[in-house]
Amino acid sequence: MPELPEVETIRHGIEPHLLGRTITDVAVREPRLRWPVPAGLSEALTGQPVEAVARRAKYLLLITPAGTVILHLGMSGSLRVVAADTPPQAHDHVDLCLNDGRALRLRDPRRFGSLHWTREDPGQHQLLRELGPEPLDDALTGDDLYRRSRGRRASVKAFLMDSRIVVGIGNIYASEALFEAGIHPGRAAGRIGPQRYRRLVTAIQTVLGRAIEAGGTTLRDFTRADGRPGFFRQALRVYGRAGQPCACGGAIRQRVIAQRATYFCPRCQR
Repeated sequence: MPELPEVETIRHGIEPHLLGRTITDVAVREPRLRWPVPAGLSEALTGQPVEAVARRAKYLLLITPAGTVILHLGMSGSLRVVAADTPPQAHDHVDLCLNDGRALRLRDPRRFGSLHWTREDPGQHQLLRELGPEPLDDALTGDDLYRRSRGRRASVKAFLMDSRIVVGIGNIYASEALFEAGIHPGRAAGRIGPQRYRRLVTAIQTVLGRAIEAGGTTLRDFTRADGRPGFFRQALRVYGRAGQPCACGGAIRQRVIAQRATYFCPRCQR
C-alpha cells in the first residue's frame, strides 16, 4: 500500500496539472471501489476550479469552492494526467476531465481504493476526523509520543502504525525509522523513555524526508504520477534485507510484529 512518501510524491506530481484548472466533466466507468463512488459526482464537480491539492495522512484532497474530493489509492491504485480522449484500459475507473483537454485518471486493478465527496470541512469527514498529527509537522513531538505511550504494552512498532497516534507511518517506514533511532521494534511502547522518543521523532522525519526526495519506494505496484518508480528502495537499510549484513557487521533479522513482516538489527536496536 502506498505510504505517506508515495502519496506526497503523487501529490507533487499532479498538483501543477490541476491547480487553477476547471473540472468540465466526471466520467465514472466503475463506481464499485472499496466504497461506492458518490452518485451525482459529475453534477457536483462540473464547472468547479481546483483551488488546492493537499494531503492528509495517506489521503489526497482535491479542494474546490463547492467541496473536496478525498482520494485513497488502496493497495494498487494510481493517478495519471492523460489526454482526456485517451482510450481507457480495463482498470481505469474514474476520470476528472479538465478544461485544458486533459484528465486526472484513477486506475485501480484491485479496487481497494476509494473516492469520496464532501461539502463540509474535510477534516471532519469520518475517514479523517480521528487521525493523529502529521509526522512532518511541528505538532508531533517526542514528548507527546512519550506521554501517549504511557501504560501501553503493545510494541512500539504497532504504536507508530496506529493512525490515531501519528498518521502515515506504514510498515516500511516504521521499520526504517526504528532502525535509525536504535529502538527494537518489539519493545513495549510504554517502556521507552522521553529522550528515545525525541530521537525517534527525529528519525521519523529524517527517513520520511529522504523517501520523499527519492520519490517514494517501489516494491511492486507503486509508481509516481509520471509513471516512473520511486527510488528510495535503494536506500532501505533494514526493510526487505533479512539475512543481509548490517553496517555494524551483524545480520538483519525478520520477525512478525503487529501482524506485519518487521526487519531490524538485534545489535543496533535495543
